[in-house]
Amino acid sequence: MKLRNPIAFTPLPVTIFTSLVYIVIIAALLVTHIVLPAAPKSSTPLPGVNLTEAWLDLRILTEAYRPYNSRQNDHVRNWLLQRIEEILQENDVSTTLLSDSATHSTSTSAASSPVVVFSDITSNLTFSSPGRNSDAGTSIYFEGTNIIVYIRGSEDEEGDWWSKRSKPQGKGKGGVLVNAHYDSVSTGYGATDDGVGVVTLLQLIKHFSTPGKQPRRGIVVLLNNGEEDYLNGARAFTQHPMSQFAHTFLNLEGAGAGGRAALFRSTDTEITKAYQNAPYPYGDCASGDAFARGVIRSQTDYIIFDGVLGLRGLDVAFTEPRARYHTDEDDTKHTDLDSLWHMLSAALATMQALSSDTSSVFEGEPSGRGKVPAGKGTTGVWFSFFGEAFAVFRLHTLFALCITLLVVAPIILIALGAILFKVDKHYLFSSAKHHHHPEGDDTVPLKGLRGIARYPFIFAVPTAGIIALAFLIAEINPYIVYSSPYAVWSMMISAWLFVAWVLTSFADWLRPTALHRAYALLWMFAAGWVVLVIVTVFEQKIKIVGDYFMVFYFAAIALATSISFFELFGLQPKSQYADTFAHHEFGAPTNSRPRSSSSSRLMDPDPEQEAQDNENERPTESAEEQDVDERTSLLGKGRQSTFARRTSPNTHQEDSSSFVAKKKRVFGYEQDWSWSLPTWTWLLQFLILAPIPVILIGQVGLLFMSGTHQTPADGNAALPIYLGAAVFTVLILAPLGPFLHRYTYHIPTFLFLVLAGTLIYNLVAFPFSGNNRLKLFFQQTVDLDTGINSVSLTGLGDPYLHETIDSLPSAAGQQPSCSPSTIKDGLTECAWHGLAPHVVKNPHPNIPPLNTYADWLTYHVFRAPNSTEARIRLWGRNTRACKIQFDRPIADFHVEGAGEDKRFERVPEGGSKEIRLWSRTWEKEWNVKIRWEVEEGGGRGMDGRVVCLWSDDNETGVIPALDEIRHFAPDWVAVSKLGDGLVEGRKAFLI
Repeated sequence: MKLRNPIAFTPLPVTIFTSLVYIVIIAALLVTHIVLPAAPKSSTPLPGVNLTEAWLDLRILTEAYRPYNSRQNDHVRNWLLQRIEEILQENDVSTTLLSDSATHSTSTSAASSPVVVFSDITSNLTFSSPGRNSDAGTSIYFEGTNIIVYIRGSEDEEGDWWSKRSKPQGKGKGGVLVNAHYDSVSTGYGATDDGVGVVTLLQLIKHFSTPGKQPRRGIVVLLNNGEEDYLNGARAFTQHPMSQFAHTFLNLEGAGAGGRAALFRSTDTEITKAYQNAPYPYGDCASGDAFARGVIRSQTDYIIFDGVLGLRGLDVAFTEPRARYHTDEDDTKHTDLDSLWHMLSAALATMQALSSDTSSVFEGEPSGRGKVPAGKGTTGVWFSFFGEAFAVFRLHTLFALCITLLVVAPIILIALGAILFKVDKHYLFSSAKHHHHPEGDDTVPLKGLRGIARYPFIFAVPTAGIIALAFLIAEINPYIVYSSPYAVWSMMISAWLFVAWVLTSFADWLRPTALHRAYALLWMFAAGWVVLVIVTVFEQKIKIVGDYFMVFYFAAIALATSISFFELFGLQPKSQYADTFAHHEFGAPTNSRPRSSSSSRLMDPDPEQEAQDNENERPTESAEEQDVDERTSLLGKGRQSTFARRTSPNTHQEDSSSFVAKKKRVFGYEQDWSWSLPTWTWLLQFLILAPIPVILIGQVGLLFMSGTHQTPADGNAALPIYLGAAVFTVLILAPLGPFLHRYTYHIPTFLFLVLAGTLIYNLVAFPFSGNNRLKLFFQQTVDLDTGINSVSLTGLGDPYLHETIDSLPSAAGQQPSCSPSTIKDGLTECAWHGLAPHVVKNPHPNIPPLNTYADWLTYHVFRAPNSTEARIRLWGRNTRACKIQFDRPIADFHVEGAGEDKRFERVPEGGSKEIRLWSRTWEKEWNVKIRWEVEEGGGRGMDGRVVCLWSDDNETGVIPALDEIRHFAPDWVAVSKLGDGLVEGRKAFLI
């Protein structure tokens, strides 16, 4: 019994092998994406690293909300200074604590201390931000309270060089900055934003101050305060002399509540190579493109270190789940030690690489005025591979690969085609072969054109189908992706595969061809070539790097297509096949025809007729042939007059028998000449075409979905998310296209059931849940002149926002006023009269809060007659954050005691309509001088409002309206802050 080839291009092997490969790849991608590498069992996996201690620090740090404008923020700052002192004492390190008022040394002076701690309570800064759409912008005055720890490198200069605001002159001319912010938002505990980053920095201080672990390059550990309110802390750091020391940086951030810490931004190739040392690298340069092109609108301290200081560095952050970002679920309950270890291990490995580097790679000309001389790196391409390996190379290299592929790949195919044509084996695009013989010409059908145009249709229809599904879901139930991204993926994948299989199977049944795979790959090659041209232009013109996977994709397609050309060398020359066909066709009985001579399956004989034909094709012996002896004529009797019968009967019988035997090796009803095609090369093609491209695209697709699927709560449209999922689905499944016609019906049938179930679910299921809560943004405004109190929630409108408001007792009987949000585009803001806040203690408990509102904020305005200048003096009770808003832009302003930095404009082009004031002390009195221009036809005066902010919600009853929402809102609702203050009290002024 002859055994079947287990890897033949037949339905069972194709279905099994391709399905297994895809299942294994997708499962591995999901495991990498969802499952974290386990933290070491030992609490001290490395010298100077203690995971138990780090976890306890995180729990202490996140026991309450700690926004800049809160008392808890001051407590955390003091605790951090105490923890740093404890760590250094434990390591028996001589330290110096420097502040504006005193210098405290544990044993030696700052000039020789290996570790110097700066308690920066002197740096302040005035800066501005332009408005949107040419509107007037915003100006900010901020007083910093950063903590800076300098760990002197072994090659750093001795002495207190920073006191002279000079750079050290030792061998190590540039240090390494590592940063995290210790403030949180007023509605979140900040476990991952940025508590894990903070405790990671504490462990880095512990490690690099451990005896024997001193770095070569000095390390600056920055614990900045005020990141959540305009990146204020990092901006304040630019005023400190240590800001001019570092040339490279690592920024640690968070935008979720657990999971992996991803590298999602990098300044250049050279700095990214330091991240390669991370034990579990994770990230993709496509996220950097999203930041650079404004797709991701939020920012981190990275832009200050890179854009203002000119440092070269990395941005590492937790990125999901976005639904917990800036909410009370960003706590230690919803993160774990594995997440902490993932960030800590990556940070430690990166810092070890950067601080031990003594090359001149990070030295060079500064990139702008006031920037450090860190030089300029090359644009990098980088991506992780299953969270275990990390690839980094220059964009120039990628560009060179693109150009090479665009030129070389077509040349190779053209050359192979020319060789095939020369050896008469170019069956592609060949419909027939003209056969010449002395008695006339015959045309032998090859049917090489069969199936040439089917693949674009087979590809386009399912692609259009899932795009239609994207529009359907976005119209009927647009936010289902918020809680069920994998249901969306399952729907897209099953829809594309099922429709593509139905079409390709029907086409193969109707007009079977052995060249389906080759033509499908040729179409993929042509489309991939065009896409690669576009990718190459984007790389060269606008430095897009996130489409790097198309280079590997096209290379795989080109190689697989080349194999299809090489397969044709295994065929008979077309002229030889024509001879064989002619001998069989014209020498056979008139009722016998080769089964592939028909134009389609619809014209083929039925099985019984085919069996009879095969029987008739068997050679038979006549009576004369049975009585042949030595007297029989060599020519026999009855000379034949046709070409097919000029050979001897025995020769014809051998040729016919051989032809019939070869026909039996043809798959199904495909062309007779295909009997000699290799049956195993399809597996080689598939293994080239699928795994690497699917892995690379799958990783980017999962990062895309995890980073965007919960952004509709921030005002982003849902449709682009579904369209993005559709594009990634097509790219992931396209490698199956050339092989789907060999699939059995079992898996497509199962996929049809999956499609039906997920489609129904995605259309009717409620999009939010307790594990995937919808974020609504809270703010309360009090008119301190009239006592009018307004509570607002901003978020997705009907029915979610209204259902939440209807659940609140204080809103019963009221008709909320709803309008498009002016702060968050794409969202709706609804306001109603709410419960009175108690952010300022009432000295007379029996007096209603309404009667004490006027005392919350005090201001005075001074202006000389007919002048366009004025001075505003204001202060607020129990706060250290206020702002001044103007009805029209001011031209300039100055805060008393503020320093000057020419790198920052006080007022942007077009003026400012708001001045934000942040003080490090409570109830500070601000003196602000303003100047404005007189508008043509307008008055010389100025109208506006003075506003103070309250953000401390660590006590129940301080903001009853917020307490009410947390208590009565549906369990699928989460509350986050809308602006800098949870409560804003305002008074109007007229100058």
